[in-house]
Amino acid sequence: MPDILIVEDEPSIADNITYALSTEGYNAHWRASGRAGLAVLEAGGIDLVILDVGLPDINGFDLAKEIRKRFEVPLIFVTARSSEIDRVVGLEIGGDDYVVKPFSPRELTARVRAVLRRTAGRTEPEQPPRSLPRCPFVVDEARYAISFQGNPLELSRYEYRILRVLVLNQGRVYSREQLMEKVWDEPDMSLERTVDTHIKTLRQKLRTFSPGEEWIVTHRGVGYSLKDPS
Repeated sequence: MPDILIVEDEPSIADNITYALSTEGYNAHWRASGRAGLAVLEAGGIDLVILDVGLPDINGFDLAKEIRKRFEVPLIFVTARSSEIDRVVGLEIGGDDYVVKPFSPRELTARVRAVLRRTAGRTEPEQPPRSLPRCPFVVDEARYAISFQGNPLELSRYEYRILRVLVLNQGRVYSREQLMEKVWDEPDMSLERTVDTHIKTLRQKLRTFSPGEEWIVTHRGVGYSLKDPS
């Protein structure tokens, strides 16, 4: 059965989560700090992380960023922060779901099952890097990476997915709704303006190597496309 890492500093909450997961047949591993959680991930074998935002040694959002840089593992936030902005931040930095405390253990295990189902098919046969004629981008799907003008880009998961769609469909205009359907694991639970936020950060990263040119084109009232160099 899947191994679930719980990073939560409240023993009573961790006990409830552990019990709920165990009754569903999951192998639960509890750690009370972010650094202890990272050590478990480094040892390998974890299939999903349940992460509290308010940890004693590191902010849960910062820890999630570190996890996203180093591990390809599904992540569910559990937190008392219920504001829209916190939820948006959690999803933008790579969270697969966001559960607000207090929550029922049954709801959480249902969300765990849903996330594991959605992410089960992420591993695909390795493919060689893909490029297009006269296009300065190269998409390496096996390594989840994109280079621009020969320079590797440091991209978050959703930045990579958005840019991959635009590069491999160069010149085609995608609406925000279409990008969300293609990119987000749970598009109906996300917000359309998160697409704009990711486009903004992508443009900033591309300007580092091409300061006088905009490669992502805005089509007002419609959506976005990648500039056609021809």
